[in-house]
Amino acid sequence: MRDHDLPAPQRRGRGKSRFDDDETPFLTYGRQPARTAPDDEPEPGPEDHWSSWDEAVHGPEPHPPWLVTELAARDTELGVLKTGKEADVHLVRRAVPDTDRSCLLAVKRYRDAQHRLFHRDAGYLEGRRVRRSRENRAMAGRTAFGRQMIAGQWAAAEFAALSRLWEIGADSGRIAVPYPVQLRGTELMLEFVGDPDEGTAAPRLAQVRPDPAPLRSLWEQLVDALVVLARAGYAHGDLSPYNLLVHAGRLVMIDLPQVVDVVANPQGPEFLARDVRVVAAWFTARGLPAADTDPAALTAMLLREAGVR
Repeated sequence: MRDHDLPAPQRRGRGKSRFDDDETPFLTYGRQPARTAPDDEPEPGPEDHWSSWDEAVHGPEPHPPWLVTELAARDTELGVLKTGKEADVHLVRRAVPDTDRSCLLAVKRYRDAQHRLFHRDAGYLEGRRVRRSRENRAMAGRTAFGRQMIAGQWAAAEFAALSRLWEIGADSGRIAVPYPVQLRGTELMLEFVGDPDEGTAAPRLAQVRPDPAPLRSLWEQLVDALVVLARAGYAHGDLSPYNLLVHAGRLVMIDLPQVVDVVANPQGPEFLARDVRVVAAWFTARGLPAADTDPAALTAMLLREAGVR
């Protein structure tokens, strides 16, 4: 990720250098005092807590009309959508009591410093550096603080990439990603992609068996999305049929914490080529002609779009 893609830190007062060894902003979001309810309003229950909207970094504006931003809203935990080695995804309903204002959110919570993070993560982290030498040393040494820093970088990197790609998709329609609702520490809230009435998530590409015409449409959508990524200087870094959703005929790209800067990361072209090989193999196995899914030709085109070759 480029530095300017990360959430901007708060402006400091005069006399304090921007390189001071204070805490990185995305590790301190959400530490405001807990909100208290008015005397005549009951406190939320154990599975129900106040909306954290005012404690977080927000997604791109204008906010979608379905999104609940009222501070009177409550977040209710509905269960776990997905578990993983690095993060779990929970289903949360954010609603304003006694109104019809509500929305479903997918909440991705990265592991804390005591749990395993991305295996073999050094390759992904090349080209991602923070300004403070103390933090870089901690990350390199995998100290407890350093591991927390890395977890914060995964969350911040995914939030920044989703924000930028969502804006591009809103303007061009050439890529679809979940709307990034908010970032608070190592917790990322996202648009729920699926049936909001039933709380059923959209299937992953790996789960669908499309007929020839929808299969070709999905491939063309994927190529468009990869071109958008390349022009933005990105490779997904871990692209597969398991982190692509199919919702109402639309291909939606998810799981971007390991997004790679193709230019700044020396291994960027290799990550991009691997992404292409994996997804091209899936489409070829489902019946698309190998000539249409040639990974070498597609990789070469994407690297040109990224300005690497």
